[in-house]
Order: sequence, then C-alpha cells, then structure tokens
Amino acid sequence: MSFSVLTYGVAGAITLSPSNNLCLPIPNFNCRRFYSQPHSISLQVASSNSQLHHNLVVNVDDDDDADSSFNGMLDINPTPSSVFEVGKMLGSLVKNKQFHTAILLSHQMELKGIQPNLVTLNILLNCFCRLGQLNFAFSVLAKILKLGYQPDTITMTALMKGMCLSGQIKKALDFHDEVISKGFQLNQISYGILIDGLCKKGETTAALQLLRRIQSLMVEPDVVMYSTVIHSLCKDKLVSDAFHLYSEMIVKKIYPNVVTYTSLIYGLCVVGQFKEALGLLNEMLLKNLSPDVFTFNILIGALYKEGETRKVRNILAVMIKQGVKPDVSCYNVMINGLCKKNMVEEAVTLFKEMYLKNISPDIVTYNSLIDGLCKSGRISDVWDLLDEMHDRGQPANVITYTSILDALCKNHQFDKAIELLAKIKDRGIQLDSYHFDVTMYTVMIDGLCKEGLFDEALSLMSKMEDNGCSPNAVTYKTLIRALLKNNKNEKAVKLHREMIARGLL
Repeated sequence: MSFSVLTYGVAGAITLSPSNNLCLPIPNFNCRRFYSQPHSISLQVASSNSQLHHNLVVNVDDDDDADSSFNGMLDINPTPSSVFEVGKMLGSLVKNKQFHTAILLSHQMELKGIQPNLVTLNILLNCFCRLGQLNFAFSVLAKILKLGYQPDTITMTALMKGMCLSGQIKKALDFHDEVISKGFQLNQISYGILIDGLCKKGETTAALQLLRRIQSLMVEPDVVMYSTVIHSLCKDKLVSDAFHLYSEMIVKKIYPNVVTYTSLIYGLCVVGQFKEALGLLNEMLLKNLSPDVFTFNILIGALYKEGETRKVRNILAVMIKQGVKPDVSCYNVMINGLCKKNMVEEAVTLFKEMYLKNISPDIVTYNSLIDGLCKSGRISDVWDLLDEMHDRGQPANVITYTSILDALCKNHQFDKAIELLAKIKDRGIQLDSYHFDVTMYTVMIDGLCKEGLFDEALSLMSKMEDNGCSPNAVTYKTLIRALLKNNKNEKAVKLHREMIARGLL
C-alpha cells in the first residue's frame, strides 16, 4: 500500500518525500510553564543484559528531574527493547496530558541515538495534534514514511482528531475521503471522532449521514456514535428524532449506555417532558444501568426550575440509594434552584452541608448563593461570604459584584454601591472585560433614576468617564428613558444628541 501525497489545507500540498533531516524541528518550549500540577509516573525499566530492574520516577513538575530521569534510562546500555521502554514512558506522559514534555523527551531520545519506532512516532504525532500544531504532526507523518514504516489506523485517526480539535472538520472529512481512497481501513474510534467533531460544530445532519454511510465502509456503528448523535439531536430539541435513533439502536442490538440515557433525559427535560424523563430514569434502574451524577444533576436542575421540590427529594433519595455521591455541580444546581425559588434559607443549609461533606464550593456556588441573598434583601450576610471567598483563594468576579451592586441600588444604598465600586478599583481587581464595568455603572445609574435622583445619575455617568469607562448604548438609553418619563425632556434630548455624536445610535 503506497501513501505518497496528502493535501492539508494550512500547509498546502504536503508531499511525503524523504527528508534530509531525521530530527524534527522542535519548537522552543519552556518546559516549566507547562506544568501546573505535579504528576508522578513510575516506570520499571529492564536491560536485556541484566535482570536488574531500575525504578525510575519522572516528576513532571520539574523539567530538570524529568530530563535526568529520562537521561538515566537512556544511559542504560541501549538495546532493541529500550525504544519499547521509551514508548511506555512517553505513553504515560501523554496519559497525564504532559504533551510538551513528551515532545521534548522524544527529541532527546533521538539525540541519544535511539531510533524511534512507529509506536513512539504515533505518540509524538498525537502530541502535536492535541496541541493543535498540525504542521508538525504532518511532518511526523513524513518522517514515518522516511523511516520505512507504514502509517496505520492510529496515525490517521490521530491526524483526524487533531483537525477536529482545531475546528477544521471539513478538512478532517476531506482527509478521511483521501485515506479511504488509498485503501486505508479506519475503525470505530476513527468514525466516533469524526461524528463527535461534526456534532460539536452543530452539523448534526451531516453526523447522521456519516453514521448511515460507515456500514458501507465495513465499520459497524457502535453505542458511542449513536449516543453522540442522540446528544446532539437533544441539544437541538429534536427529541423525537433522537428517540427514533434510540429505537434503531435497540433493533440493531446496540445496547444504550448511561450516556445514551442521560442525553435522552436531558432532551426530555429541555422540552418540558419531565414525567417521561423520570420514566426513562426508572427504565435505567430496571435494566440495572446505574445513572451517574450527570444524569441526576440534569433531573434535579430541571425539577427545581419547575418548582418540583418534592420530586427533587425523591431523586436525591434514589441517588443516595444508588451510591452516587453529590458533587459540587450537584450542589450548585440545587442551591441555584432554591435561590431562584426564593428558598434562600434552604440554600444556606445546603451550603453548610457541603462543608460537612468536605465538598469545596466553587465560584458558581458562591455566586448563586450571593445572588439569592441579595435578592432576598439579606445583604449583610453577603459581606461574610465575600470575606470567605477571599480567604479561600476564590476571588469574587464580575458576576458576584454585579449582583451586590444591583441589590445595593435596589435597597437605596447608593453610597455603599459607589464605595464598593471604588474598592474594586483600589484593590486592582481585574474584571473580565470592559463591558462588565459598564454594566456595573449602568445598574447604579438605573437605581438612582428609579429613586428620582437624576442629577446624581448624571454625575455618576461623568465619573465613569473619569474612571476610564465610557458609557455604552444601554447606559444612555437607561438615562434617556428615565428623563423622558419624568418630563425632563431638555436633558434627554441633550443626551440623545451626545449618543448620536458618539456613534452609539
């Protein structure tokens, strides 16, 4: 089987002809910046000349340690088995998503004179694909051919995955057509990746067409492919079509798994068919298919939204009976649902329960509870939560502050709102974007207008400019609407002209 030319959009036509340089160009990686958390990988390396086994530990939190451990392995008398051991080591790094380290150490392997094999080259190619560096990945493909190896299904699947991860699904499909035309056989994993890529791009119809086509390519559709398309159909609210596909699975004796059922339950909840969603949960239990935390979170969130607190308690009882422990996302769903229904005291109780169960609240937990407390008028309790967030290294964000500012304005505490805004600026807190600064000011301006404090509102708009934050169209419209409503037409007309001059209308 020959494989000489591939077309790849970004790099143009890539001719896989022999290269004079066996070593790939390695980007100038700064290893230390890639290590966010320490990972320890234990490897047992054996030399064919000795039965002595050396336990090597690579701590990829320290690139010097990684290099020394790797070099220590390579200093053992290299034998034909050493490249196999290197493959195991690189595979472990990739499993821990340490792609940059794997690339660096692969390069060092070659500098030590150990020729890579197809396994190590596929690992290297996969690393580049996962990092979105497709030109380097195709260079590895050229090298595979240069060294006399034949690319395999793993090679081609990794390249297609890289294109999908980079959002280049059209190129991935074109690449698929080309490799098929050259006689390559892809597998279920390959098509699962393509179908997932299409669905993530919102191309559910195309994904369904591909699902129909693959049987003619001697590949049987599996539960992963069906579940992916079902999930995408449910996201598009095409729940009836999703159930048709589900029925097709049953006929073909492709048995639905937890992901399949969870997607269908999600779809039913989205279209408001809660009774049917609960029925599907019961069906899972009857089939001894254990729902996971995601399944329960979807149901809990949907039922809270509908105010079905009694049914939520029933779901929680089933969850506990099934041995599924609520996680932070589950508590977030419950706390948010209770706050939306103005059941803030119950939300606070759940928040305290998280600590008892050693579940750390995240920014979503705090924001949901703070918003609930603000809307129920319990602003005094919010300051304690803000201090707690700071102490736990969970800094408040723009959503947090917007909720508080909105509550302060609605409770006529404009001085405190302005004081808080000044404090945010003094602390050097970086808000997510320019528009959120504008949102905060607009909330306060709206509050002042509702209290009839128009001069103060106009003064605050001037202070926005002084603080380097220009009012946007919403700010102007808020003020103009309030002024007109209170017969302050002259000031409203002046602001309207100013709005036009700024190009905001």
